[in-house]
Amino acid sequence: MDSSYQQILPITSISDFIEKFWVFKNNGEEDRAITILPDGCFELFFTFSELEPLNVFLLKPQSEPSAKISKAQSVIYSISFKLLALEYIFKMRNQDFKEGKLKLSENFWDINKSDLTSFENFVDKATSKIKELTKENIDVRKRNLFQLVYASEGSMTVKELSGKVFWSSRLINLYFNYQFGFSLKSFCNLLRFQASFSHVKEGKLYPEKDYTDQNHFIKEVKRFSGVVPKELFKNAEDRFIHFTALTKKK
Repeated sequence: MDSSYQQILPITSISDFIEKFWVFKNNGEEDRAITILPDGCFELFFTFSELEPLNVFLLKPQSEPSAKISKAQSVIYSISFKLLALEYIFKMRNQDFKEGKLKLSENFWDINKSDLTSFENFVDKATSKIKELTKENIDVRKRNLFQLVYASEGSMTVKELSGKVFWSSRLINLYFNYQFGFSLKSFCNLLRFQASFSHVKEGKLYPEKDYTDQNHFIKEVKRFSGVVPKELFKNAEDRFIHFTALTKKK
């Protein structure tokens, strides 16, 4: 298939804000349908093709699969930001998005087409900019909360998290709804779905992450991916690009 996917994990100093950097290239002569699965991240996209100019936009976290058409001879560069980045890097909150995304200038962060000829150069330049923007100290309760949420892959309850970080459940949910537009529980459900990729890719189509039962697992996978676990495992035509990357890690 005339397409490729690559990702690079962030350096430790920015890992509170960045999940990964990734690039998808459609080198073929035909457009291709792809699906980006929700992962609880804000996505900063830089997209272009031979016939289209550079398009830069920030996409808010999705709760459903995002179907896209990858144009022939096109490239998608992206930075997957963790939730803290919205507050500490972009100085924004949920209400700043219109229709789920925010259009940005073509030279955002001084990144232009010449920086997008090499994925490694893109990551280096973006990393330098992110380091410049993250000198503000993170609220200790927020940092501890997110570290626990990510480490547990969404398996801890809001009550458990509240007790660990000494922050009331009510105030945590007020913060989440005000800043991100959804509850902490909803976010944890999404992370738990993402964590299920590792065993679904191995053909284990049953729950391993605190799901009530098989039906609950199937329902959650279908809600976030649009397909049942069996179809996600098959991943026909490498439609789910992030899932495809996982299946190749053998």
